[in-house]
This record gives sequence, C-alpha cells and structure tokens, in this order.
Amino acid sequence: MEPTINYEAELTRAGANVRGRMSRYIFLVKQYPLGALGALIMAVLIFLAIFANVLMPYDPLATHPALSLGKPSLEHWFGSDNLGRDVLSRIILGARISIGVGVSATLLGTLFGIVIGLTGGFTGGTIDLILQRLSEILQAIPSLILAMAMAAVLGPSVFNTILAIAITKTPVMGRVIRANTLALRELPFIEASRAAGMREWRIAIRHVLPNTLAPLIVLTTANLGGAILIEASLSFLGLGIPEPYPSWGKMLSTSAAEYIGTAPWLLIYPGVFISLAVFGSNLLGDALRDMLDPRRRGN
Repeated sequence: MEPTINYEAELTRAGANVRGRMSRYIFLVKQYPLGALGALIMAVLIFLAIFANVLMPYDPLATHPALSLGKPSLEHWFGSDNLGRDVLSRIILGARISIGVGVSATLLGTLFGIVIGLTGGFTGGTIDLILQRLSEILQAIPSLILAMAMAAVLGPSVFNTILAIAITKTPVMGRVIRANTLALRELPFIEASRAAGMREWRIAIRHVLPNTLAPLIVLTTANLGGAILIEASLSFLGLGIPEPYPSWGKMLSTSAAEYIGTAPWLLIYPGVFISLAVFGSNLLGDALRDMLDPRRRGN
C-alpha cells in the first residue's frame, strides 16, 4: 500500500523554508547594508560580463566614421568614440574583459599563495626560509610597479596580464595561509591525523586548508578590486589588454589626452565603471570580514 502524502503539510513546510531564507537575507541586508550594496554592484557587473553578447546593442568593434565622437543620444546612450564605435557596447564587453581578468588573476594568485603557504608552513626549514624571503622581496615592490615590470617582460596579452597581476597577489595570500598553517599544524586533531598514518600533504589539503577558508574568502574578495584596478592601469599604459579588446583601462588610454575637452563621455563612463568595480568589491570584502570574523560580529 502506497504511503499517503499530506500535500498541504508539504506546502506549508516549503513556504516556511522560503520565509526563513527571506528573513535571513533581510537580516543580513539590515545588518550589513554596505555589504549588500557591494554585492549588488558586483552582481550587476558580473551579469553584464556573462551576458555581454546578448546585452550589447551594437557591435563594439564595428567602426562608423559618420558617427565619430557622437554625443549621448537615444540611439547611442553613452555616445560613440573617435572611430564611431558605440561606447555602451564597448563598456558592456569591457566588463567581461576587466572583470574576467580581475577574477582570473585573483584566483590564480590565491592558488599560488595556497601552494606556497602550505608548503612553507608544513615543511619548515630551508624551504620555508627561501619561500618567505622570495615573498618578502616581491611584497617590498609596489604592486603596480611589479605588475608593470612583469607585463613589460611577458608582453601585452590577456594571459600575460592575468599572470602579471596574479604574481602581485601571491605574497600576501601565501603569508596568510602560512600563518594559519603554523597555528593549526600543532593542534591535537593534526597530531591525531599524523598518528593515524596520514601523509603531510593529505593533512594539509584535508584538514588545514578547509580551516583557512574564512580568511581566504575575505582576502580574495578584497583583492579583486585591486586586481581590476591594476588591469586598468596596465591597459591604460599599453602594457595590458591589447587591441581590439575594449578593456575599461584601454578605453581611457585612447581618449584621455585628446578628447577630454571635446568628448568627455569617453572618459566618464569607463572611469565610473572602474570605480564601481573597485568600490563594490571593497564593500563586499569588508562585509564578509565582519560576517566571518567572530570578534567583529558584535561591533
């Protein structure tokens, strides 16, 4: 005999679950309004990056000399540049380039930092000493200067820009992971894992790394804004994303000096979107820090 299902009770339970989730979201928005604003800004920019092909009203690479330096209008909301290309379409595609490079560089730098931090924290001795001295050398150089040097050596391309920015983010990530590894490796559950015969690399991945996720998430989110800003700076200087990719920094570079008086919209819109990306990621990172750090939750 098939069991009877109380559909009314199931619907009531589902409704209670939805209301519970909504109440938690509303609580988080009230508790961290700036963090919610940052999350909203980043969500919109990521949405633009993912669905750029659908949202672009015109071909961002197509030139129309008759529309050169056209002012913002109902047909071209953000105007057109010196080659008659639609600025709004280039801004939307630029979101894919700038956000994609920033996220990729931040994740790659985090991966490098995890490898360096876990290796140095668990092995110690000469290996740890060498890794820390290299990290200190890299950290002593300003991030933008280091990225410029790496980009100049590697050459302008999307992958080289990602790699150059990732290297600037690696030392801080590595030091955070190493500090957490040194604090965790002497705890009883790590000693118990060693006594059970687990290898060091397995202990690091299975037990140490999951316990460093909270500071890692916060630092990764906070570094995203810096990575986007460095990418814009490199592209502005001609060392980052090459043509014809419409990076926000590249858009500023091609119009900053010549058209600042005659077509200010060529500078305003890319600058606003760069500022929004940095502002949103910083707000989100600060909110995540407060949420994940028990010492700050009551503040």
